Amino acid sequence: MAPYSVLRTPYATGITLALIICALLTGCQPFDHYDHTLKQQPPPQFEPPREMAKVSLPAYQIEPPDLLQIEVLKLVPLPPYRLESYDVLQIQVMNTLLDQPIDGYYLIEAEGIINLGPAYGTVRVAGMTIEEAKRVVTDQLLHTLREPQVSVQLARTSGTQQISGVYLVGPDGTVNLKQYGVVHLAGKTMLEARLAIQKQLGQFFDSPEVAIDMAGYNSKVYYIITEGAGMGDNVVRVPVTGNETLLDAISQIGGLSQLSSKKIHIARPAPGTSGCEQILPVDWVAISRGGVTATNYQLFPGDRVFITEEPIVASTNFIARVTAPLERLLGITGLGVSTVRQSQLMGRDFNRFRSG
Repeated sequence: MAPYSVLRTPYATGITLALIICALLTGCQPFDHYDHTLKQQPPPQFEPPREMAKVSLPAYQIEPPDLLQIEVLKLVPLPPYRLESYDVLQIQVMNTLLDQPIDGYYLIEAEGIINLGPAYGTVRVAGMTIEEAKRVVTDQLLHTLREPQVSVQLARTSGTQQISGVYLVGPDGTVNLKQYGVVHLAGKTMLEARLAIQKQLGQFFDSPEVAIDMAGYNSKVYYIITEGAGMGDNVVRVPVTGNETLLDAISQIGGLSQLSSKKIHIARPAPGTSGCEQILPVDWVAISRGGVTATNYQLFPGDRVFITEEPIVASTNFIARVTAPLERLLGITGLGVSTVRQSQLMGRDFNRFRSG
């Protein structure tokens, strides 16, 4: 019963209450996966991916200022389309003259006509639909041929602005398709973005088909922060492609500098606004010299790779900064004393010269 009586003392009760209050006030704390003082191991779902156990990142969500490569696969105007000057028609005709076949692309000239060749003449098609153009071409060929079989298709329109190219996702999350309007793509996956672009172009074309790809992964990055040993920190912003590890990050800055120690950790922001970031300590010596992959973590968007400064170099720089004003002051004072002495010597020599 003695131990129980000790715990019941006012002193022990006060300590217990103080510990409880401290625990409540501390709030959310960084979670160190290699804190060996923890009695229980973290759940498997909280274990960070490493070099030999990487995971695929979620479907890429487009954000400003990403670059998109848009390629048009099919772009046919909505029917009924009226042909215009400088449109291009693909015309194929069976049962033509042997020496003058009709099988190719024909430009509608400025006058609205197409030239079918010396033996067939010209025919006006501007302002007509494709079916109407097919009929007038057939009627024109019947003057020369007995049973022409005509096929007319629209190959290219003069009024269709070039769409294929590289597009920047603007600050408002939209992509400007020029005369075909803007489409909001921020937060969408590649598949969702393709469908959104096709829907926008569907207002002007018949069942358009496009293909999109990433031309620049600009919105998903991680940061490499190097302490400058009292001379200012250095920050490098690196795009994430989904396969980088801590070792890849160090290679981006050419290795550790003379100002850096081998004490490195990764700060991984927590999702949402909880503020419970993860702190992943790194054993740089084991990674670089021994090929140990346990702490060569896979990097995610938003990660901060923090490289601590070398304490001796930092102390030296601090002392130099503190003593620099004093050295400058002493230097100025010494220069003044030296100047006064030099002036006195020159005055004595001048007096001797006059008296001599």
